[in-house]
Amino acid sequence: MMTEDVKAKASNGKATPYRKEEDFLGEIKIPNQAYYGVQTRRAMDNFQVTGIPISHEPFMIEALGYVKKAAARANVKKGVLDPELGQKIEEACDLIISGRLNDHFCTDLIQGGAGTSINMNANEVIANVVLENMGYDKGNYDICHPNNHVNCSQSTNDVYPTAFRIALLLRIDAYIKELKLLANAMAAKAREFRHVLKMGRTQLQDAVPMSLGDEFKGWSITILEEVDRLSDSKKLIQEINMGATAIGTKVNAPEGYPELVTRYLTEITGLPLKISEDLIEATSDTGAYVQLSGVMKRSAVKISKICNDLRLLSSGPRTGLNEINLPRLQPGSSIMPGKVNPVIPEMVNQTAYYVIGADVTVTMASEAGQLQLNVMEPVIAFSLFTSIQWMTNACSALRSKCIDGITANEDHCREMVMNSIGIVTLLNPLLGYKVCSSIAKEALETGKSIYDLTVKEKKLVNQSQWDQLFSPDNLMNPQYVQKA
Repeated sequence: MMTEDVKAKASNGKATPYRKEEDFLGEIKIPNQAYYGVQTRRAMDNFQVTGIPISHEPFMIEALGYVKKAAARANVKKGVLDPELGQKIEEACDLIISGRLNDHFCTDLIQGGAGTSINMNANEVIANVVLENMGYDKGNYDICHPNNHVNCSQSTNDVYPTAFRIALLLRIDAYIKELKLLANAMAAKAREFRHVLKMGRTQLQDAVPMSLGDEFKGWSITILEEVDRLSDSKKLIQEINMGATAIGTKVNAPEGYPELVTRYLTEITGLPLKISEDLIEATSDTGAYVQLSGVMKRSAVKISKICNDLRLLSSGPRTGLNEINLPRLQPGSSIMPGKVNPVIPEMVNQTAYYVIGADVTVTMASEAGQLQLNVMEPVIAFSLFTSIQWMTNACSALRSKCIDGITANEDHCREMVMNSIGIVTLLNPLLGYKVCSSIAKEALETGKSIYDLTVKEKKLVNQSQWDQLFSPDNLMNPQYVQKA
């Protein structure tokens, strides 16, 4: 680890603000305080697309640290890396894993080269941390070289996808955790509203009565289904191609290295990683990303549908359904006084639309791979990272700023049920469909209630039967009534 003196030296810089580094394309100036090097600097100049650097995806940086640490350990074990240098590389990786050097990961998330710039960004940062900790100047790569030592027995084509998959597993776990919290919040409201009678609707038309609690319970269950689907997707992501090097033939890797580095990665991360059965296939295949993206789309669609329902149920308040009240968070209009909008569900809807679109991006990028490598993996990574992170954030806001604060307009809900024509359905077993259709038609034309028509005027049902059929408990939990 860096000492305080070394950190102070790094932040203060040297007498000159720049150092010179070179690659086979030529020489370039690098700020002295920067741990990245020449290839990272070129990428910063070449790839200016999203304005979102890799530092905004800390799980990816953490994952790169894990990969490089496991690789160094395996290389030492295989005798292709000096043990002392290997230990220094591991210490530098620990610093990266801690997140303390995230600001030195500067390349754009979308880039050409199948992620080479991100891999080199990690190699250069690690090499320069090692050099500084050993008392050497940054850029003195004769001692510790980004390619020869930090990238030993590796290629971008196994490092990048392996780190990507580890980062995805960490991101998925965070999303699963938030989905469970959201489902629990829905379940809490289900218990709170279990006694609230309301009208169920199909095609936006009155159907039959139900409990508001059951509506929230259904949302809770459908969210938990997505937890199961995401857990299934994780199994595919856990398969890695580390040790494949360039195209899966293991060129420049010592015998047994793929299995050993995978074992060390599993130990270091605590994740159930496993090496692919065929490294050539694994290096070009992106099917696991397509699967995960589809599951993300599925969860986004279902949560967006719930938000549509919340907006409908809270509509009005005086000219809409007005069954529930969402927390009032901010004024809703610059011209209409007192208007308050369902801003959180609207925000979640829009996030879901992005995820749905990102799924198309992942699909097309995965299809666009040629031969032994898919060079479009950076945009796949960008799409999945943003989709998972933004949906995690959206679900957190939906839970804390909306669901937790919902209240029910119980009297209004009950009044709408009893005034609805839809409740005539409960009379089908007693009166038959044809008679009930006639009653429904007359109620619609005259404005009379089902109760007035069947009990008071036509005397088709007596008061005792009505009270039994249309008690709140039977309306929410209907029991079959057989015709006498």
